[in-house]
Amino acid sequence: MFRPLFLQRRDSRPCRMRPQNSAAPAPPSSQPRHRRLRTRGSGGSRPAVRRALSGRGAPPRRNRFNFLHHFLTHRDMNHEIPTTPQTVLLTDSRSLSDPENSLFFALITPMDDGHRYIRELYQRGVRRFVVSRPLQEDAMPGAEIYHVADTLQALQELGAERRKEARIPVIAITGSRGKTMVKELLYQLLQPDYRVARSPRSYNSQIGVPLSLWDITPESTIGIFEAGVSRAGEMDRLSRMIKPDVTVITNIYDDHDEGFPSRTAKIAEKVRLIHGAEVVVYPADDTELAHAIKSQAIGEQKLMGWSRKDRSASLFVSTESRGGETRVTYMLHGRQPRRVTLPFTGNWQVENAITALAVMLLLEIPSQVLTQRMATLRPVGTRLQVSEGINRCLIVRDDYTCDFHSLLPALDFMARRRTAGLKMTVVLSDIAHDGMDATEAYAGIARLLKFRGVKRIIAGGAEISAFAHLFSDFDARFYPTVNDMYKAMTTSDFASELVLIKGTPSDVFDSFARQLEARTHETVLEVNLDALVHNYNFFRSHLKPSTGIVAMVKASGYGAGSYELAKSLQAHGAAYLAVAVLDEGVDLRQAGITMPIMVLNPKVLNYPQLFNNRLEPEVFDFDVLTEIIDAAMRAGIKGYPVHLKIDTGMHRLGFREEDLDRVIEIIQNQDAIRVCSVFSHLATADCLDMDEYTRAQLELFDRCSHKVQAAFPYRVMRHILNTAGILRFPEYQYDMVRLGIGLYGIPVLNNGMEEGLRPVSTLRSVIIALKSYPAGTAIGYGRHGLLERDSLIATVPVGYADGVNRHMGCGRCSFLVNGTPCPTVGNICMDACMIDVTDAQLPAIGDPVEIFGPGNPVTALASKLDTIPYELLTSVSPRVRRLYYRES
Repeated sequence: MFRPLFLQRRDSRPCRMRPQNSAAPAPPSSQPRHRRLRTRGSGGSRPAVRRALSGRGAPPRRNRFNFLHHFLTHRDMNHEIPTTPQTVLLTDSRSLSDPENSLFFALITPMDDGHRYIRELYQRGVRRFVVSRPLQEDAMPGAEIYHVADTLQALQELGAERRKEARIPVIAITGSRGKTMVKELLYQLLQPDYRVARSPRSYNSQIGVPLSLWDITPESTIGIFEAGVSRAGEMDRLSRMIKPDVTVITNIYDDHDEGFPSRTAKIAEKVRLIHGAEVVVYPADDTELAHAIKSQAIGEQKLMGWSRKDRSASLFVSTESRGGETRVTYMLHGRQPRRVTLPFTGNWQVENAITALAVMLLLEIPSQVLTQRMATLRPVGTRLQVSEGINRCLIVRDDYTCDFHSLLPALDFMARRRTAGLKMTVVLSDIAHDGMDATEAYAGIARLLKFRGVKRIIAGGAEISAFAHLFSDFDARFYPTVNDMYKAMTTSDFASELVLIKGTPSDVFDSFARQLEARTHETVLEVNLDALVHNYNFFRSHLKPSTGIVAMVKASGYGAGSYELAKSLQAHGAAYLAVAVLDEGVDLRQAGITMPIMVLNPKVLNYPQLFNNRLEPEVFDFDVLTEIIDAAMRAGIKGYPVHLKIDTGMHRLGFREEDLDRVIEIIQNQDAIRVCSVFSHLATADCLDMDEYTRAQLELFDRCSHKVQAAFPYRVMRHILNTAGILRFPEYQYDMVRLGIGLYGIPVLNNGMEEGLRPVSTLRSVIIALKSYPAGTAIGYGRHGLLERDSLIATVPVGYADGVNRHMGCGRCSFLVNGTPCPTVGNICMDACMIDVTDAQLPAIGDPVEIFGPGNPVTALASKLDTIPYELLTSVSPRVRRLYYRES
């Protein structure tokens, strides 16, 4: 193992863990065991805590230490929470995998309260809970309930204790982008020499960091942990937990700025992670960042800035890309130049690899070893994605590292997409299990798959095949190698299955996933589920906790596809979904969506189907009102929920104020339906110069809705605010609001109030042909694309049949290639278009082309076409493959 002097601690003894308590734990009582515990912030002494717990929203973590007891201690009591190597730390009820061994930690967040799920978990077999609020325990015999004053603070102190207990060097990584990439590259580079404890996926939040620190085991010899902040004041808490020896700052960009007033403020917050570190690695060409680091550096802290411009920098690098490789020439402290070769050329990949190179040089890895390992780096995937498969299958592909810990969130992601009629299947390779015995690891995988309801396993690899006997409860097929498995599998082997594909080598598993996809069009609409949830929470933060959100998923989720969006919104607590037509609601029900769904269609022709699928219609005139009452009476239904629409100024649909007496009388004289909500639609909430009209609508609605509420003995909810209204008129949020285009990351106000929204949909294709033409050449139909210079022209397989508006042609719009806007040339064809890539950086066949997305906003394209983003989003053709993914 290579370990430089600056990382050798004065106390280099191995980490000593608390010995096993020889006394057996007392048998469980038939009554709940109630413990009150104090944390440092609650007025009591610091708890003698040696146990990590996690917050809601993260998958369960498994304790793998070889000791049995840790303590949560009250100042005058000493009660033990017995743990075993099988103990599961559970924070999300949806991630339950082992009830008998689970300990649930109820965190309270602005969006949720973990205490809400205790009763459900108890009914599912969980018996141990750590809480901060009183519980009604009479109905929970045998439960062990432990109280703390602040569950998040307790969690973070637990993480800090684990870090303190482990006498190993720790690398902490922060920055705007690349944290996970750099961490995984370092894992590849260090894994041959170190037992690496590292953050699972992107666990870098106030909850994720202590959860990650719990993965430090007695066998760990180095730790690599991410630290992410979303607002000022968060980094100090992370820094106190991680206590890094080496702090790595990848970069600071303007994205994800919503929690900071300026880039300067964001830099100041992230730089706080250097406190206490012995070495800081950072990009020295960012002068503002470099100045902030130097101004906060103290004592003998070593600064290692890498630069492409300054030859006097600690690490000076130059790069040259060709033939799919990048040659990096570097000089460390002005010494003799050396070279390494990277097996990729992407700008982000190269930058992340240079950062990893700097850390490796700090660790004094011999140059010949470093050269060999850098040349064999594998690109790091971070996506969990889902797409429609052949033969009624749903395909989940996880391209993240294939290890025991990363399997847990992948199975969790898969399980949340389970629907009736789909059998769950997992395709695996050998699984890395750092620090775990192989038998223990594969036995744990078998238990986990069984609890999750997986029925079939297909696996390739010598190691996993050696443990085939552990999977006897499954329909299982094992192959000695991944290639043998790939050759043996055919598309006819899969039908009506939810298939998780995860393993190495990634290119083989990628090929297998593509074989099972229903659509193979090179053009794809990528739908970022993380961005969807981020936008949902952005608007959620502007509402009272009691206000519900009606999420608009009409028009197939604004072109993105409603089912996956609905799954995510249902999981994150939306009150209602709203669709435009009955068929959309039926499709969601058949896909397993159980939450309330509102149908906004002007007419419903099939009321039995409406009733059978528990879809709640909008009622906007007397014809619809009498129709639904008659239909419900014929079906013998009583109290069916409907939503009463009032026309306050949109003048599209709805009852007028003078209609309300008659409407109320009709509804009062029957019992087939009941008014679930009364609502209206704002016409000018996004028009800053028409607030007088909007306020008149709001006042009229307030008057009308009060009248409706007063007419009935039951609760009638109210809602009128749309995306713009949520931000501009929060005093009228009533019981619910309706969130539409803002949910998909599209701003409507252009006044800064929506800064921080993230685009959900990216329409992307690839270059399939490249040719050079001299000036004067005409390109495309009608010879409308006349070149004014010698040009390199790329053909892209996306046209107006895919949803690319014909008016985007002839240079009116540009698409993004390797970060460069490339104008269209000539007319848009049905199935293809041409773009001028002369100015793009090293364009090549197969390079991605962004039609619209984060780098080429759909709002800008819509403005050039004199239309609105709604039209472009909903125009994407059904033949374009939808790919849903998460990266966190």
